[in-house]
Amino acid sequence: MKRTLLLIVVCVAALTMHAQKFALVDMDYIFKNIPAYERANEQLAQVSKKWQAEVDALTTEAQTLYKNYQNEVVFLSAEQKKARQDAIVSKEKEASELKRKYFSPEGELFKKRTALMTPIQDEVYNAIRDIADLRGYQLVLDRASDAGIIFGSPKIDISNEVLQKLGYSY
Repeated sequence: MKRTLLLIVVCVAALTMHAQKFALVDMDYIFKNIPAYERANEQLAQVSKKWQAEVDALTTEAQTLYKNYQNEVVFLSAEQKKARQDAIVSKEKEASELKRKYFSPEGELFKKRTALMTPIQDEVYNAIRDIADLRGYQLVLDRASDAGIIFGSPKIDISNEVLQKLGYSY
C-alpha cells in the first residue's frame, strides 16, 4: 500500500515537473543594452557626486573650525569657547542633515533613482511577462541575481528576446 502511494506521488510529481516550462533572463545584460538605463545610471552618479561634494564641503568646514578651535583654545575666553563650540556643532549638524536629506532611504537620491529607473524596470518586467504568457512559461528566473542557479541552458535564456521586444538590438 505504501509503495503504491509512493509510486503515485512520484509519478504525479514527475508529470507536474515535466509539464512546467521555465526560462532564464539576465537582467544585468538586458539593462546594459538599454541606453536609457545607462544614461539614468550616469545621471544618478553625477548627482550623487555633486551632493556628496556638498556634504564633504560642510564636513571639511566643521573640521577646519574644530582644528582652529583646538589651536586657539588656550587664548579664548569662556564665552568665545562656547561660541566656537556652538559653531562647530552647528556645522556638523548641518552636514549631517544634508547627508540625511540626500542619501537616506527617504532621501533625494532614492527618490531620483525611483523616478528614473522604475519606468525602465516596469517596461522590462512587462516585456518579460508578455513573453512568458506567449510562450507559456510558469517561471522566469534572473540568472544575474540568483546565486542558486548553477547552470542554465542558453536554450531557455530569453534575454535577447526581451531586448528585441523592447526595440533594442543586441
